Amino acid sequence: PNHWAKPEGNVQEVVFTPIGNDATRSAALISGELDFILDPPPRDVARLRSTAGVKIIDGPENRIVFIGMDQFRDELINSNVKGKNPFKDVRVRRALYQAVDIETMKTKLMSGQSYPSGGMTPSPKAYFNDPKIEARLPFDVAAAKKLMAEAGYPNGFEVQLDCPNNRYIQDEEICIALAAMWAQIGVKVKVVAIPRVTYFPKLEKFETSMYMLGWGGAVTDAETTLTPVLRNLGAGGIGSYNYGRSTNPKFDDLAARSSVEADPAKRKELILAALTEWKEQVHTIPLHRQVIPWAARSNVTAVHRADNYLIWDWVTIGK
Repeated sequence: PNHWAKPEGNVQEVVFTPIGNDATRSAALISGELDFILDPPPRDVARLRSTAGVKIIDGPENRIVFIGMDQFRDELINSNVKGKNPFKDVRVRRALYQAVDIETMKTKLMSGQSYPSGGMTPSPKAYFNDPKIEARLPFDVAAAKKLMAEAGYPNGFEVQLDCPNNRYIQDEEICIALAAMWAQIGVKVKVVAIPRVTYFPKLEKFETSMYMLGWGGAVTDAETTLTPVLRNLGAGGIGSYNYGRSTNPKFDDLAARSSVEADPAKRKELILAALTEWKEQVHTIPLHRQVIPWAARSNVTAVHRADNYLIWDWVTIGK
């Protein structure tokens, strides 16, 4: 009671109750055993929204969701294309990007709960809100078909898309929707959706041709994406999450220099140049920044934070 920071809520005691099983955790909230869940199971969110005595607290998360592609192997492990890797051709990567109807995905699949982006960082602040980087490539199926033909795949090809089914909001559903969109340009996608406990070890072994990944956290600076996620795979954690193993010397040089540049103005130029190069080469296909749900009893009020961090001093429990 004598703490210097006056709490804005009325919580005096917090009891943490770890419940690993998704169904059990949701049931505990519904029954009233729990007052709040920071990480409601994505598959249960729709049901929780319509459950009496429970509410969902939505807010934009500092996280970008994107599709990565194997740009390392000379032949994909999950494709009918033999002797070459179609993802090494920027025209194919761009075609896939331009075949994504992101607005329909936002309105129909995400129920408006997403922020489409052409950027590859959790927050646009990472690239100083530059509109050129934030802007997406235009949705254009005709242009995508033309690119596929130019790349030598007028009839498309077959490939497997690996996705988690319990990590991101509507993750499996997004992958299924993408498969339908890419079918319009002849790319026949087999969606394999598995739990995150087996999904991420698979990516860490690079046992994928095409995959979904989300990246975020509390920090908005570009460094936390450039070095671990986008740079060429190297020692000391560099490129550790570049599961597509793309290699771009120009981008890598710009990103590496931005990591050690002390002058803010020069560093800004390097970051913008690096992310522009990445975008032009379409090493990944950005989708959107997701809205993250928290779940609570209807008498609980909490302040949603973009870094998905709960401040107990800001929680109020009513009668």
